[in-house]
Amino acid sequence: MAAFVIAITACSSAALADGDDTPFTNLIALSSQRLALAEPVARWKWAHHEPITDQPREAALLAVIDSRAKSADIDPAFAQAFFRDQIEASKDVQNALFDNWRKLRAPEGTPPDLARETRPKLDRVTNALLSTLAGVEPLRHADDCPVRLADSIARWKHLTRYDSAQNAPLARALSHVCASGGVGAVG
Repeated sequence: MAAFVIAITACSSAALADGDDTPFTNLIALSSQRLALAEPVARWKWAHHEPITDQPREAALLAVIDSRAKSADIDPAFAQAFFRDQIEASKDVQNALFDNWRKLRAPEGTPPDLARETRPKLDRVTNALLSTLAGVEPLRHADDCPVRLADSIARWKHLTRYDSAQNAPLARALSHVCASGGVGAVG
């Protein structure tokens, strides 16, 4: 965790030096943190023979997001799309883990307690992501948003030595940040 904090600090400093992309960097860091939590969620679901998709839980989260976005002056449609992307990216990671466990071997040991350990962490990341979305809101409409977001992701990956196996889920998690298109798209 200390390395994560150092990476955020280093990346934030780099972003300040390059311009005003710190909100992107913060969003990338938090999305990466949320994706990392997909592993303990998957371990719990595997051990308890639960499906990866949990429609009622997803719907409840999106309802909370809608309400909180409105009160934080964040475009509710943007917040909904962003958190749907977070959910789908997490499911991508969980599906990949399940596939690996079926092919190779199941995870060993007791999975983390979903209700007491993992969900509170997810809730904290969700709260932080909502706060960060407010800072991203003005940047997401800029013509160069996709390019700046892609540059921020590249810096993040370089500074954190990001696991390349997470590239596709991270791109999915950030695919609706820019109003003009996905990561690296041109308006």
